[in-house]
Amino acid sequence: MNPTDDCGRRIEDLGDYLDSGVSADAEHIDHCPQCQARLAGLRSLRAAAMELMDDDVASAAADDSGWLEAMLANLALETRAGRSIPLDGGPLDRLTETEGAVIALVRSVGDSLGGVLIGRCRLDGDVTVAGAPVEININVSARYAYPLPRLADQLREAVMAELLLQTELNVAAVNVAFTDMRPPAAGNGPAAGGSL
Repeated sequence: MNPTDDCGRRIEDLGDYLDSGVSADAEHIDHCPQCQARLAGLRSLRAAAMELMDDDVASAAADDSGWLEAMLANLALETRAGRSIPLDGGPLDRLTETEGAVIALVRSVGDSLGGVLIGRCRLDGDVTVAGAPVEININVSARYAYPLPRLADQLREAVMAELLLQTELNVAAVNVAFTDMRPPAAGNGPAAGGSL
């Protein structure tokens, strides 16, 4: 399979599989990196949706719908394997990782921080050339009550550290743009002793 091709599984079918754990295509889904990345994205999205419902913010639902629709639209695009990123190997090896795997890594870092939800993530630069400078551009939804400059610094540092550990990218910058704000979770946030 060409790493830039989509495996063809519909996000709706993966959602059904996530709900039931049953699919005629379970063997493929369990071993396909694209399907696994999409399932991780769906899990993250569902966790965020549950958090929003728990917050009981019905009045803000109309304002959040544009952001949520954009996130859903980007999910299928971002979970594709994307470009192949070369890795160092032996003289006879051709090792690569995919752009989709790096984006999934960035999302997992964002999920580990309190108060942020990664909306869109892009790798800008020629990732197909080893050592070429790459900028990581991240759109973030944050909760009110979190100090944004500090939150951006923590996200930048955490993403940079994980990329240095897990990839061979020459990361020139990690750019964070706050594109949406959400009400604080009930009993959570910096003022209530929640993590930042």
